[in-house]
Amino acid sequence: MLKNKLIGGALALSMAAVGGAAMAEYPEKPVSFVVPWPPGDLEDVLTRMIAEDFQEEYGVSAAVVNKPGGGGGPFPGAIEVANAPADGYTVGSFVIGVPVVGHQIGIDDLTPAKFEPLGIFLTYPFVIATSADAPYSTVDELAEYAQENDVALGHFGDPLTPTQVTKAMAVNKGFEWGSDAAFDALDCNTLASGDADVINTTLQLVLPCLDDVKVLVSITDERISLVPDAPTAGEVDPELDIALWNGLFVHKDTPQDVRDKITAVAKETVMSERAQNVAKETGALVYWQGAEESAERVKRNIETVEKIQGLLE
Repeated sequence: MLKNKLIGGALALSMAAVGGAAMAEYPEKPVSFVVPWPPGDLEDVLTRMIAEDFQEEYGVSAAVVNKPGGGGGPFPGAIEVANAPADGYTVGSFVIGVPVVGHQIGIDDLTPAKFEPLGIFLTYPFVIATSADAPYSTVDELAEYAQENDVALGHFGDPLTPTQVTKAMAVNKGFEWGSDAAFDALDCNTLASGDADVINTTLQLVLPCLDDVKVLVSITDERISLVPDAPTAGEVDPELDIALWNGLFVHKDTPQDVRDKITAVAKETVMSERAQNVAKETGALVYWQGAEESAERVKRNIETVEKIQGLLE
């Protein structure tokens, strides 16, 4: 009898412990926001703001963890998020390539698709630019000029979305680049030195010499406020309506209440004055697009990327 009571008491204590663990309120331990890029770029700056506000709101440590891995994969930062428990303690801050193509290019840890968006918060101010004295000021004029002249393109790498858009635009406009090459830096000096005639880069890298540069196209959702006369890629060619964006993603099995807590902080952060000042200073678009809209956007972008890849085959 005594033995049965002891066993029963042990079981009750065990169940109480399990129940207490299950009812523990998120967050109760440190949270990592994983950025698959080196520190210092726009997604890193804004994600750090989100982490700071998360820590202040919930009283637990929150930090950005940079896990660089290249624009075309293998995305070690994304793999870390995919293999972490789906409990909201490891959050991905991902550029478009991770959720759009990560599971389609042979990365086993990301296949099938592992992530769902909490929201998208940044569109990078990517542009196609040339020197102010170039004999063309629009993509159509560039296409005409390139029929009889070699035009060298500089970019950050073939797998990146802006590079793919730039090359697909040439296909649809009926011209070929005379040459193209990847650069570690694409700025005022690249054009001034003649290393490339046209560059695909972020606006902030040419802001110091903006008076000496013509922006032909912005690879963004909306026109960039600092260069309002430059059309978006979608305006130039509706087939290429895509942008390089960044958003917060979690493992698809993450509970909804956990998602809601992360989202509440992130949304408030990116709409804050200090985050909007980043937009004003750099030409970036900083906003909050909710989970449902973001999921639809990922779906549309997958279709657009497939079209682009078809054009480039």
